[in-house]
Amino acid sequence: MNNVDYDKALYYTHRSQWDNLLILMVRTKDDFLSKKIEHFLHAYNFENDYKEVEKQLYSLLRYIDHAVEYPELEYVQQI
Repeated sequence: MNNVDYDKALYYTHRSQWDNLLILMVRTKDDFLSKKIEHFLHAYNFENDYKEVEKQLYSLLRYIDHAVEYPELEYVQQI
């Protein structure tokens, strides 16, 4: 898997570049990363409870950390 997607996700999240994060969500080949970004952006834009936004953010960050730590695991469904 290309670690560039994970680096971009971290960078865009840290810099609050939500438009770029949305573009990454669409372009990445990692389905799990795409879904984690989707859940976070949805919570950020529509959730009134900050705890839910925080939960989705930490879920995204934990997934990125896991994917970078174990690159030998394949997260993309091969077509």
